[in-house]
Amino acid sequence: MSVDQTQFTDALLNPKLSVPKGLVDPEGRPAGKRFSVYRNNVAVSLTEVLIGAFPVIYRLVGDDFFRAMAGVYLRKHPPTSALMMFYGDEMPGFLEEFEPAENLGYLPDVARLEIALRQSYHGEDVPPIQPDILQTLPVDRLMRAKLLFAPTVRLVRSRWPIHGIWLANTQPDAPKPEMKAENVLVTRPEFDPLVTLLVPGAGLFIDSLTKGKTFGEAYDLAAEKVESFDLSALLGVLLSSAAITKITEGDSQ
Repeated sequence: MSVDQTQFTDALLNPKLSVPKGLVDPEGRPAGKRFSVYRNNVAVSLTEVLIGAFPVIYRLVGDDFFRAMAGVYLRKHPPTSALMMFYGDEMPGFLEEFEPAENLGYLPDVARLEIALRQSYHGEDVPPIQPDILQTLPVDRLMRAKLLFAPTVRLVRSRWPIHGIWLANTQPDAPKPEMKAENVLVTRPEFDPLVTLLVPGAGLFIDSLTKGKTFGEAYDLAAEKVESFDLSALLGVLLSSAAITKITEGDSQ
């Protein structure tokens, strides 16, 4: 078979394109029908992968909309790896520019949450710190310390009620989402990822730590933004979910 690979890939994912020139079957005959069947199977398979990766998005928009959207997505973002568990990482950005979904502004952040869950599930296992370390570390040293989070930890900050939307579409008797900004922490204390709705200020605190701020700097930023910032409650969440794997002091890494 003497076929340009780029043309083959483009035609494989775009049913509007004709069968690549030079494509023949084992007997040397034009392989148009075979290629059409193969093209359809690939498109269906990739669509099913996306449905599995974004079950909440699928439920929110419905089967017809999702399948039509997936057809556009897979042409713009064909797989770059044989590991289908990671296919769909460009979905949030895609949804931000997908005109048929422009009135569903929360979809990109819901997609980010679903990606965070998948990444957490496949993240590397790293032992967490012992909970009493934070309790025994003097306050002045704690304020100068930096925290390292587990590879399974993901933070998703949104101006939409992404936790409420996710909950309403994954649990049967969940309350209706309230229209407010929500920050969500994804952790994996055991086998499956855990989704936690963060208290006000907690998202900024964690985000600051992930960007290299000290404990004290992160606390000041959160407390300045939210007067009632509940640090104790947040530390309880981080410790119980095995989110912290290392504490460094001074310039140590």
